[in-house]
Amino acid sequence: SDEYDKAGYEKATGAERGRQESVNLNRNVTARIQNPLAGIPRATLFKNVQDFANEVGMTEHTQLIQKGALVAQDPPAFEQIAELDEFERDALRNEVLHKWRQPTSLYFTVILCSIGAAVQGWDQTGSNGANLSWPREFGVPNEPPGATDYNTWIVGVVNAGPYIGSAALGCWSSDPLNYYLGRRGTIFIAAIFCLLPVIGSAFTQNWWQLFITRILLGIGMGAKASTVPIYAAENCPAAIRGGLVMSWQMWTAFGIFLGFCANLAVYDVGRLAWRLQLGSAFIPAVPLLVGVYFCPESPRWYIKKGRYAKAFNSLCRLRNTPLQAARDLYYIHAQITEEMDIIGKGNYLSRFVELFTIPRVRRATLASFVVMLAQQMCGINIIAFYSSTVFVQAGFGTLQALLASFGFGLVNFVFAWPAVWTIDTFGRRALLLFTFPQMAWTLLAAGLCFIIPEDNRAHLGLIAFFIFLFAAFYSPGEGPVPFTYSAEVFPLSHREVGMSWAVATCLFWAAVLSITFPRLLRAFHPVGAFCFYAGLNVTALCLIFLFVPETKQRTLEELDYVFAVPTRTHASYQLFKALPWWFNRYILRRKGARLEPLYQFDGAIAEDQKIAVKGSISH
Repeated sequence: SDEYDKAGYEKATGAERGRQESVNLNRNVTARIQNPLAGIPRATLFKNVQDFANEVGMTEHTQLIQKGALVAQDPPAFEQIAELDEFERDALRNEVLHKWRQPTSLYFTVILCSIGAAVQGWDQTGSNGANLSWPREFGVPNEPPGATDYNTWIVGVVNAGPYIGSAALGCWSSDPLNYYLGRRGTIFIAAIFCLLPVIGSAFTQNWWQLFITRILLGIGMGAKASTVPIYAAENCPAAIRGGLVMSWQMWTAFGIFLGFCANLAVYDVGRLAWRLQLGSAFIPAVPLLVGVYFCPESPRWYIKKGRYAKAFNSLCRLRNTPLQAARDLYYIHAQITEEMDIIGKGNYLSRFVELFTIPRVRRATLASFVVMLAQQMCGINIIAFYSSTVFVQAGFGTLQALLASFGFGLVNFVFAWPAVWTIDTFGRRALLLFTFPQMAWTLLAAGLCFIIPEDNRAHLGLIAFFIFLFAAFYSPGEGPVPFTYSAEVFPLSHREVGMSWAVATCLFWAAVLSITFPRLLRAFHPVGAFCFYAGLNVTALCLIFLFVPETKQRTLEELDYVFAVPTRTHASYQLFKALPWWFNRYILRRKGARLEPLYQFDGAIAEDQKIAVKGSISH
């Protein structure tokens, strides 16, 4: 627990013999971020590497891994390592000077993950336009004439089908699928479930058949959403991980936009329109199904399985030089060895229980829960799921409502682009703390604009304007952060089950929103519904401020130290140091206000942090 009484430091054991002390990964009371190779004498380090190479059958790469270990031990000091040639030094310089200069295989992997995200977005919005037609086709109209409370609940449940399937089955299947099939195999299986049920939904004859196909689609959506961000995070270098992993949300937004385009393209074809709107989402699933075969498997998954030679081959495809691949291979191994000394191994059930019992893992569970819950609390999905319905209630015609939804999708996609740069510069936490207040007031304004008489020309224009403005603030903040954040915060041993928990949280509450919003809209009317979600934005802001640590520009393994800081320590720092500093600096305009940093970076990592920050500012 957070009150665990052992000292903050303990003797290191295992492969990294020679270190004097290591930070306790369950209770890092000093908030130190430490390199697991720091302090090991060169001779001892070389001996450790030789033993490692012999043990994993990579003796032909011993010298290369030794050079990589020297670089990993003190990254900023690579210029002084005599064993490196000029080509290798130049490649290491480019990690800061030209951090986006990466191999084709890495970008192909990111593109594949982007297609997976587009599938997710298109699946979400196919039902948006179809909601205007299929309820009446199946005898459950939720708009006059013939609307009843029962019909409203039926429409909500059918729309919630993918999220019920994801939260109940899809997300939780990702752990065993990843265990046996790897990241690529899981994505392949998920793509099948995103292809066949979507086609089936276009041929359904009643609402419960449609509900079943939507449930089956949810299995694929849940497994894919739990795996693709992890796959991207494990393959990307730390300096650009946020920018590349956040492509999940950016291309989900693009998929939402394409879904709205498809809704518009077929809206006027008669009774078949809603079937085409639902069935068109099969299109991006096809390249996902085929393309995953050509991507490298996650090197961290190979390491977890003890297949180090294959992990090295994957890293060689994902890094610019064999030296960088060897460095990352040994650094990952060293940190995971230390991690496993603390956490150990277990089965699926024990790993799930440990999400709430091991302090380091529990803090990641809490943080991922908060950011995922906040994505539903912010109200974005009342627009993504029901924008056509909302705009019709505002007085738009069918075509106008679909065009306004198209505009929302376009704004959502375009404003996601800045986060590619800002997420690793300003950080995940900072983006959330800035954008949530903006989402609260824009949603409140959109709701209050429904009070303007419908015969006033400002009525429709202002409602659309504030909804678009809301989307513009959502897209660079709460849009990309939750899936990026949740994919990186868990240790490797609990990454699949942790991501399953996070995505299940997100999609369970998406299901709750989808089921309840039609009834909420009917009972509260748009004014009350929008004001209710504006209040939830303020609640989410408070939760993020207290319980979500920053993760930018740290390797996945170094985050063990960030989440070893007790929750009480983190919340107390934010409440009693960061908040007063912010008030003094930005409200009272006291330029001399100083904030003591929470995290203390040790030795080489401290220097590496300075270089990373300078590089991000200069380039």
